[in-house]
Amino acid sequence: MPSFRTGSATRPAAWLRRRDLAVFESVAGRHWPGAEPLLPRLSRSANHGLLWFGAAAGMAALGGSPRARRAALRGIASLAVASAAINTVGKGAVRRDRPVLDAVPVIRRLKRQPFTTSFPSGHAASAAAFATGVALESKGWGAAVAPVAAAVIASRVYTGVHYPSDVLAGAALGAGAAFALRGVVPTRGQLPAPGRPPADAPVMPTGEGLVVVVNRESGSATAAASLLRDSLPLAEVVECAPADLRGALEEAAGRCLALGVCGGDGTINSAAAVAATRKLPLAVFPGGTLNHFAYDLGIETVQDTASAVASGSAVRVDLGRIRPGPEGRDGYFVNAFSLGVYPELVRTREHWSPRIGGWPAGVLAAVEALRGTSPLEAELQGRRRRLWLVFAGNGTFTRMGPMPGRRHNLADGLLDVRVVHGGRTPGLRLLAAALAGPLTRSPVHAAVRRRRVRLTGLAPGTPYAYDGEVAHSGTELMIDKLPEALTVYCPMTA
Repeated sequence: MPSFRTGSATRPAAWLRRRDLAVFESVAGRHWPGAEPLLPRLSRSANHGLLWFGAAAGMAALGGSPRARRAALRGIASLAVASAAINTVGKGAVRRDRPVLDAVPVIRRLKRQPFTTSFPSGHAASAAAFATGVALESKGWGAAVAPVAAAVIASRVYTGVHYPSDVLAGAALGAGAAFALRGVVPTRGQLPAPGRPPADAPVMPTGEGLVVVVNRESGSATAAASLLRDSLPLAEVVECAPADLRGALEEAAGRCLALGVCGGDGTINSAAAVAATRKLPLAVFPGGTLNHFAYDLGIETVQDTASAVASGSAVRVDLGRIRPGPEGRDGYFVNAFSLGVYPELVRTREHWSPRIGGWPAGVLAAVEALRGTSPLEAELQGRRRRLWLVFAGNGTFTRMGPMPGRRHNLADGLLDVRVVHGGRTPGLRLLAAALAGPLTRSPVHAAVRRRRVRLTGLAPGTPYAYDGEVAHSGTELMIDKLPEALTVYCPMTA
């Protein structure tokens, strides 16, 4: 009986090995038109993931949408998970020798032969992980990447460095890594639709009655304005410099059925204040660098907003309020208010951004802000404290994996308040607060929900930030909410 079982167990494995070798030799002995100048080079370009890092950089830079950037980031993250699994577990679990190259034409062989074990294929795992990760976030970009990934996978058998089963197993592991990552960090499509009450707004299929004010210096606002004119041909589009923005918004509000704005969060902040005061619906066309408010509404493109305007689809959202605000009058925010290290970060970023670009300026600003000499002092909710940061979000920021992310409800009537207490190592304290997320407490930080926050005992001139803009306080500030004060056009499927 034992010998019979042993023979039974080895027969399927031997048959699979024979089939594997037969397919390998068949590929080696067949002529593939056009493959000889392409596949070896493609195989080499994927060494150490360089091909995929380049593809991700191209998608992020040229994709022109947050979805493209998310797809690029998820592709790289999936690749990292797959590579870690292959190199720590996969290669050591099955120590299979590389194929003998006698049957492979010399012109196909790689100049530098790999020296690791053959099973499973790390190149195939990386290619499948990247392509799957991209496709989970964006089907369009996934379709563009998939043929390249398939060619890289095929190239490993074509050049003779792997058996077919090596690449099949690697591809399966890579795709599995992308799906496993999605289980931990959901894609945007997996997240539940934001909760917010519907609102009545004018239906404007051609844009007639809509006046859109465009900040021509915000991110991609000029290109967005061109798309806007194509989508809503009868909408009036007014382009202006940042210094003229407030006046242009007030003037537009006096002659429209709905007020539109195209720019980043600071520009949208100004438009939201005017729209709420004049009781006008607001149409937000993303044209800035980050566009947090638009994305939390489910708006990623100009066409998203244009479709909502054409159908009259709108929702009511809360508006954060600062008293006293800039210039002594009430101030408003659609995203967040903060004071402490973040306003310093914003000021440094704005100083360097025109010279070295947005992202490098942001990194430099973060480093400079975390080198601050001392925390601020203020009385928060009746208690004197030393603080590195006070953050009040307009609505609760939920988690997308390990970091705070999207707001699911922009009409919950609550502020997401996060406080980082003073002490040494501000960088570590801020990181701990970010990783902890909402509704947590520790000696280092606290995260709670409140309807209002009062700050007193501030040094006059203390900088604070709201929606990426910086102002300066008096000796006290009151932060609260105006529930459902703003009507915003929003796609029904968001």
